Amino acid sequence: MTPAKKTKPVLRVRQVRSGIGFDRTQTGTLRALGLGKLNRVRELPDNPQVRGMLFKVRHLVQVEGETVSERSRA
Repeated sequence: MTPAKKTKPVLRVRQVRSGIGFDRTQTGTLRALGLGKLNRVRELPDNPQVRGMLFKVRHLVQVEGETVSERSRA
């Protein structure tokens, strides 16, 4: 019997607001996440680095499934 594949948790992130008018660092964070245009969706790994970036731009994106606020920030 073959061992079961372990799937890594991913977060589906959709950009719902433009980065125009916000700090440059927030626009840069959107670009680093692979976003930059409205309604663009990316599947990103669920790790502390990505969660930190999502927390920074939480007013510009929508996390489908599990939200950033559901987990405690350590």
